[in-house]
Parts: sequence; C-alpha cells; structure tokens
Amino acid sequence: MKKLSIITVNYNNLEGLKTTFKSVKNQTWQDFEYLVIDGDSTDGSIAFLEDNVAHINYWVSEPDTGVYHAMNKGVLKATGEYLLFLNSGDHFFNNKVLAKNIYSVENYDIIYFNQKVVGKTKTFIKEYPDTLSFAYFLKDNLPHQASFIKSELLKSEGLFEEDFKIVSDWKFFLDSICKHNASYCHIDKTLTVFYQDGISSKLENLKVIEAEKQIVLKKSYSLFMNDLDDVLKYMTIVHNLRRSKKIKLLIKLRLLNKF
Repeated sequence: MKKLSIITVNYNNLEGLKTTFKSVKNQTWQDFEYLVIDGDSTDGSIAFLEDNVAHINYWVSEPDTGVYHAMNKGVLKATGEYLLFLNSGDHFFNNKVLAKNIYSVENYDIIYFNQKVVGKTKTFIKEYPDTLSFAYFLKDNLPHQASFIKSELLKSEGLFEEDFKIVSDWKFFLDSICKHNASYCHIDKTLTVFYQDGISSKLENLKVIEAEKQIVLKKSYSLFMNDLDDVLKYMTIVHNLRRSKKIKLLIKLRLLNKF
C-alpha cells in the first residue's frame, strides 16, 4: 500500500489539468499513487490523459453528477493510506514540497497545511489555526487541496455527500472533527496553491453555500445553533481586537499575551 494517493478531478479544464499534472509529475518525491477522474470532458482533456498514461496510476473519463461524485469515485479507487485532492488548476507550492513534508503525514486522521491563495486582486498565504472548533467552522473551512485525509476516515464517514453542490467537503471536516472527534494536526507550512476561480469562490454561489450550510447545521447541530448569535458576536470582537494596532503594540511590549 502506498502512503499517499493524489486525486485530481477534472471537467473541461484542459489548461488547469495540465498545470496540476505538471506539478504532480515534477515532485522530487514520487512514491505516491496518482489518479485522475474526468467527467467526460470534450476539450481535449481525454487526449492529454491518454498521452500521459505512463505517469498516471489510474484514470477514467465518464459522466458524473458533480464534483463530489467524481471525488468519491477517486476515493473508492485509491489504495493509499492518505488522500490528497488536488483538483485541476490547483498545484503544489514548489517541486520539493512533498519531499520536505511527507514525513509529517502520519498518526493523525487529518493533517492540514497552509495554502497560497491567488485571487483577482490579491495573492496571500492563508494560514490556518492549530486548534479547531465548531465556532471556527461556522466561518471557515479547511483546504481540501492542502489536507491529507485518512482514507479509512472518509469511508467511515460515508464519503462526501453528493446531494450538495458546494459544501460537502466542509460538511465532512465539520462532522469528522466536531461530531466524531477525528484527530487532526496543523503543519504551519505552505503546501499548495489555490486559485479563486472555482465554483465555491464565485459571488453568485454565496447564497447556495449558505443555504447548504444551514441544511447541515439545522439537521445535525440544532442545539449548537441556539448559541450561534453569541458565538458569532464574540468571534467578531476577538477578530477586531487581534487587528487592533494598540493590542498588537501591547503584545509586542509583552504587556498582553497573544490571543
């Protein structure tokens, strides 16, 4: 069994597929399994996969019902202990990043890294917290592009929920960590690069995201939701305090502990 399976989902994104494939192929550490799940693309993606079959352990091109259906097909075909979903367009931070960090991928159910985010107006490194909570997931998510997930955990959770269009990875992380106490570890290093041009990044999908999240929260976390207003209020207060120049100065002068 390989320690790692890298899964790429693609649909009519040939240029993105080329970018991801090149990043995977150029890693200096190569002891992983690579799978590509294509949704019956018509833009030349299939021909590209056929030309590069020597560097792919498994690939298929057939219709699917959406990105999570495709990701689940990858899960069921993968044989690695850990899974990394590097979908078309995403790529590794550099060619040595796996070699430098693969030793960290052990013991925990979920190991997540930071990621570089490239937007239309700004580019930044998104750093994730060491400690996760229900309150955290109300506002944010973990990056599936930069998270190593134990295959057994995903299968025990019933894979990704295919009825949702956008938030199934969020639901998986929320349920596995907050409901089923999955173990996790944050590695404060940048693993991958994510471009804000996907379905979850588009403004027109914000209402869909919120509606899908509400379905999950009301169905499985109704008691937690009773405290939602207070949680969000206190999170906003803490967030604003952390950004305060006066607070930063007090911390720098060691008159206040970092929080």
